[in-house]
Order: sequence, then C-alpha cells, then structure tokens
Amino acid sequence: MGARALSDLLLDEKMISEEDLHLAHKIQKQKGGALLTVLIGNGLIDSAIVAEAIVKEYKLPTVDLANFTIDPDIIKLISPQICAKNLVLPIQKAGRTLVVAFADPSNDHIIENLAHITRCRIEPVITTQEQLKEAFQKYFRKDAATVLNDAMEGFGTDSLEAVDSKAELIDGDDVGVDSAPVIKFVNVMLQEAILSGTSDIHIEPYEKRFRVRFRIDGTLFEKMSPPQGAASSIASRIKILSSMDIAEKRRPQDGRIKVKMSNGKEVDFRVNCVPTLFGEKIVMRILDKSNLQADLMDLGMEEHDLKKLKDALKQPQGMILITGPTGSGKSTTVYSALAELNKPDINISTAEDPVEYNLEGINQVQVNPDIGFDFPAALRAFLRQDPEIIMVGEIRDYETGAIAYKAASTGHMVVSTLHTNGAPATVSRLLDMGIAPYVVAESTSLIVAQRLIKKNCSKCTKPQKVEDKILLELGVPENELADYSETARGEGCEKCNKTGLSGRMAIFEVLRIATDIKEAILQGKPPLEIKKAAVKTGMSSLRQSALLKLKRGQTTVEQVINTSVADDDE
Repeated sequence: MGARALSDLLLDEKMISEEDLHLAHKIQKQKGGALLTVLIGNGLIDSAIVAEAIVKEYKLPTVDLANFTIDPDIIKLISPQICAKNLVLPIQKAGRTLVVAFADPSNDHIIENLAHITRCRIEPVITTQEQLKEAFQKYFRKDAATVLNDAMEGFGTDSLEAVDSKAELIDGDDVGVDSAPVIKFVNVMLQEAILSGTSDIHIEPYEKRFRVRFRIDGTLFEKMSPPQGAASSIASRIKILSSMDIAEKRRPQDGRIKVKMSNGKEVDFRVNCVPTLFGEKIVMRILDKSNLQADLMDLGMEEHDLKKLKDALKQPQGMILITGPTGSGKSTTVYSALAELNKPDINISTAEDPVEYNLEGINQVQVNPDIGFDFPAALRAFLRQDPEIIMVGEIRDYETGAIAYKAASTGHMVVSTLHTNGAPATVSRLLDMGIAPYVVAESTSLIVAQRLIKKNCSKCTKPQKVEDKILLELGVPENELADYSETARGEGCEKCNKTGLSGRMAIFEVLRIATDIKEAILQGKPPLEIKKAAVKTGMSSLRQSALLKLKRGQTTVEQVINTSVADDDE
C-alpha cells in the first residue's frame, strides 16, 4: 500500500521505544500472535492511539463495529482462525468488492491472501483491536455453539468411552468433523467457557437428564444439556485429560488440565470429580493467569484502605490476613500483595493447596496432606529456608495458626487467608482456634475482609433514582441522601445476558490493628465492640464500601443487600 510498516510507523512517530519494540518481538517469537496484539496486550501502547496513527498514515476510513450489524454469510467468507491471527473481519460485500475491517493494514501480503481466499477485491477500513475482539466474541462464538450442537447430535444411544491415555486437548479452532463426538464436545465446552469469562464449569448427571452449567460473574447459568447416555463418556474424557484414574468411580478425585489456545494463551483447569447417585459430578475451576490482576492498584480499594495495606506490607514482620468466603477474590488480593513484595533481594516461599497461579521469582510449594506434607510441615520446612516472607494458603486449624504466628513474631512477614464473615470476626475465629489473645494482638498487622459485588453492565446502564426510604434502610445517613443522585441500573442487553450486570469488583473492610484494637482484643471484647472501635479509627465496613459503589452508579441496591450486612445487624 506504499506506506510504512507498523513497527516503523510507531517508531517514527515516537509512539514506542526501540526497547519496547524489541521486547514485543521477543514475546511474539515465544508466544506467537500479531505484533499489534502483543504491543497492546502487554500494555506497551494504547489501541486507540494506534488506530488514530494508522488512519492518518493510510488515509483509510474508520468503522465502529459496535454499531455495525454483519450478515452471517459475509462472516463465513474468512475463517475465524485467519481473522483472529491477522486481526481482520469481513463486514460488507458489494459485487466482487469485500470490505474488511483491519486493526493493522500495513501488511500487503495479508490483503493479497484475503483476495485469493475470497476471490474478491479487498477494500480495507480501520477499527481498533478491542472492537475486533468484541466482534469475534459476538459472531464466532455462534460457530462454536454450532460445532457443539453437531457434536451432541453425534452421540448415539450407546455410551462412548474415551480410553486413549495419550489423548491431548486440542484448541477449539482445530475441532474437525473427523473428531470423535465426545472429544469435540469437551474441547468446544472448554473453549466456550474460556471465551465467556466463566470461573467454574459444573457437569452434573441426574436420574432423567444431564446438564452443564457455567458460573459467570458468580451466577450459574445452564449452558447445554447433552444426551444422558453421554455422561459416562464425558466424565471419562475429562478424567483422562486431568490424569485421574478412570477406573475409580467410587471416590472423589482431583486433577488438573492445561489448555493451550491457538493464540498461545495458556489456561489451567483445576478439576474435582465426586461420585453422586446417578454418576460422577465434575467441577472445573478455570485458572486464567491473564485474568489475574497482580497489581495492588487494580484491586479497586479506596485510597485510604490501599494506604493501610501498603503500609502493612512495608513492615519487616507481622501477620496480614485476607478473609472472606469461598469465591470472594481472596487469591487475587494475596497474589497482588506477593507481587508488591516480590523483589530480587527478597526470599518468598508459599504453601498452597492447590497452587492456583505460577508467579516467577516466588518459591511456590504444593502441600500434600495424603503423604503428611500439610501446612504445618511446609511451614516448619520454610523456617529452615531463610525466608523473609511466607504465604500460607489458609489457616485451617490451631497447629497451622500457631506456627504461622510464631513466624510472624520472629522476624518474618506472613500473609495468609481465613474463612470469616468480616474483619472483626476474624479475631474471634483466631481466639476460638486457641491462638493466645496477646499473640493475635501483638503479631497481627492488618486484616482485610472482602466480597465480590456485581457491576452494572457498561453497555446498557441507565440512570435510576433510588427512593430515600430504601437508602435509609441500607444505612445511608440522612444528611448524605443527596449524594446518591448518580445511582444507575443496567437495563439488560446481549452483552450481559439480559441481566443488566456484567463483571465484578471487590468491596473491602480493612482493619488495622492499632492500639485501641489491641486493647479490645486483650480485654476479650466481642466482634461488635471491636468493630465499633475500628470504625472510630477510620475503618469502612463492607456495607459502607458497597454503598460507595452504589453512590457512583457502579452497582445496584440488590447487590448491596446480597453482598453485605447492615452495620447494626452484626
């Protein structure tokens, strides 16, 4: 097209440095994918700025794909694999001319190849990488569903048995008509779960039906209902992939699957299998490292709470506890804290069950209670490994707590998690375990309680007035009612599955163990008294944190009620 290559354009316009470009080429060589995808995906450049520069350089029109409806027959002219690899999408056809949206039109060979594939004259237009990705989700996931339906139709009345111990999971893009139906089904199911932002897959056999549910943003949705006779085959296939014993159907088993997508992205599945009355129920937790926000600034903490956490992390010793129920985002907060502490001159060791995400520079240990290598055993070993920082996956009993607090009181920083309903209640839980009050008071630096609250959909959210009566019942002071004029609610659209809610954010209760709190602990005060003392020293409760999100129009009244308890009810 007679214009500069993308890398030359970005360098000439001083939009990227030579060092960043070299890093991008290195990542591209290791993981594959388009250069533009690597640059944007690793935060080396902003996609909107790139789009502006490309429009200026190539003098091509732009298109807003969010407001553009594409004929399904046009979409089929170029395969999903080629579109994803080259960041292109066919959007319109007139005679022998095909209009194709590009994120990067600098490669003349791509245009020539598309002309050869489609037998059309290619007319490029410019869009952003984000819009292309949204379009891929919108249009190509339908293709995945079609393959899924075809796969389910391929099941006969007889149960299929996957017995190839060397079977390897293939990317959904490679699922072909020659694959066995059970293999196609499992592959497409896993790919669909990754693309839809699913956190857990539930595969459930019943007496008269068999269903698969996805947990998305904390809510379970039924996604598919394969033939009941396929339950055993699907369970066997998943057990083979996760290195379980397919012959053992009487006991629970744990396993793990690593999936490599066509774009080089790797995703881990943590798999658990439990025998039920009508077959084996399988739950698969998706551990997508690309979704891990291992940066304290990305947690969504208010500035005063973030300062408390950072101050605690700067201390040379002490216990930092992250608390909340299962699925409240504790792991993200813990890994973010470890990422903040991870320096070349610091020795960090973690004891986890299981290790959810691999972090470079941190010595991560998988405990195995079956052979006697539990949390206490791992902690005793760590204390002989000259650590500055220790992370314990969870304090479940007195023995683990006693050793962890011993480490925290003898010059080590310890980070751990606990299942409690709030930060003040954590103190009572530790005392009930048998940890001495003076140990809890003197060695605990900070307790963070958290929950995940659903966000209003960014696409369909509209302003909504909440009645003053409801706000007062939620705990909003009467003199602050006027501040809640910016409340909003999602109306429901395709992006949010008609729910009005899309994505989640955390709400926090951060308790710093100051002098007043230490005295309350030593005097054996109940959680409510400790909470009152903490509020006086500036702690915001979970309900107050949720109300702040409501005031900003980020969530709804129902979500505030579902994720937090009124302060006077505790």
